[in-house]
Amino acid sequence: MKLNRVVVTGYGLTSPIGHTPEEIWENLRAGKAGIAPITKFDTTDFAVHNAAEVKDFPFDKYFVKKDTNRYDLYSQYALYASLEAVENAKLNLDELNKDRLGVIVASGIGGIKEIEDQVVRLHDKGPKRVKPMTLPKALPNMAAGNVAMKVGANGICKSINTACASSNDAIGDAFRAIKFGFQDVMLVGGAEASITPFAIAGFQALTALSTTEDPARASIPFDKERNGFVMGEGAGMLVLESLEHAENRGATILAEVVGYGNTCDAYHMTSPHPEGLGAIKAIKLALEEADITPDDVAYVNAHGTSTPANEKGESGAIVSVFGKEVPVSSTKSFTGHLLGAAGAVEAIITVEAMRHSYVPMTAGTTELSDYIEANVVYGKGLEQEIPYAISNTFGFGGHNAVLAFKRWGE
Repeated sequence: MKLNRVVVTGYGLTSPIGHTPEEIWENLRAGKAGIAPITKFDTTDFAVHNAAEVKDFPFDKYFVKKDTNRYDLYSQYALYASLEAVENAKLNLDELNKDRLGVIVASGIGGIKEIEDQVVRLHDKGPKRVKPMTLPKALPNMAAGNVAMKVGANGICKSINTACASSNDAIGDAFRAIKFGFQDVMLVGGAEASITPFAIAGFQALTALSTTEDPARASIPFDKERNGFVMGEGAGMLVLESLEHAENRGATILAEVVGYGNTCDAYHMTSPHPEGLGAIKAIKLALEEADITPDDVAYVNAHGTSTPANEKGESGAIVSVFGKEVPVSSTKSFTGHLLGAAGAVEAIITVEAMRHSYVPMTAGTTELSDYIEANVVYGKGLEQEIPYAISNTFGFGGHNAVLAFKRWGE
């Protein structure tokens, strides 16, 4: 069987720190985080007051007012990022074999705002007042369906939900679909719009969210004073193609996807394995598929949620595989935690880091916990060549998904 090389030829996103790759990169370099007091609802009765909201979403670029009746916000984010990715990749949709064009959009929660609103409506006004589009807007597969309809993709179309590992699993599945010849082009990523009263209250009840009042000190991965993650929102979508397809159409190649590792801790519903055993295996699987050694990797974009249990295990896993020298940072310090969309946005950031030969800092972090042995970059970014990088994502349920990227031209 012929195995295809798989390359990244474009991406689009909307995030708490920007709506284009250029804007998000500028804010990463400038150390400008997107965490601020929640404005989407009244948090008076909540212990959590900060989040990383999408600000000034460019709704008018692709939508009209009536689209809010058809699409939950998470679908709007997915559609925006997808259309931006198509434009960024200079894909001529009319020239593609649509049977060889697939879509995967991951989401951890899907249309949670629509569910919340309609449950309240049911309670207050009765079942006959629940809106007909409630379920089509809320279902977690509908972002993928809506994107496929928008671009006319007749190939693989699905949604993946492995909690906070969802986007990396989606990208990994798309990578394999192209590698093994099932598709030529995949539009893949994740979307989330979970800054809602119910979602915040639920994670708050788990004591998973930061209760720090100062936004600059709320999401501080690996810091000795961290006390939980900050909810983020947005979407990231990437265009993946076989190298042959990309070269035949004269595409600009941004990076190559070279490995994917997927494991399960099978340990606890919400806590990762304390020794990071599942994470270690996932990292090693990604390196094995990429046919590289740990010494080849020059940057790790960590899962780094700003929660003590997660980061102790992840630091241990990174040190176990790579030693204590490889630069590590968590860009959730800028964007908050986008749940099912986290991996996609972080994959884009990782590729941008390779292209700019620059390791972003971990914003807000000032002093590492004593047991964090990984080489966490904080205070300022690091200028260095990055021939290979990995991006980690780990989710509730023990899901571990790791991607390996190669700088194009290496």
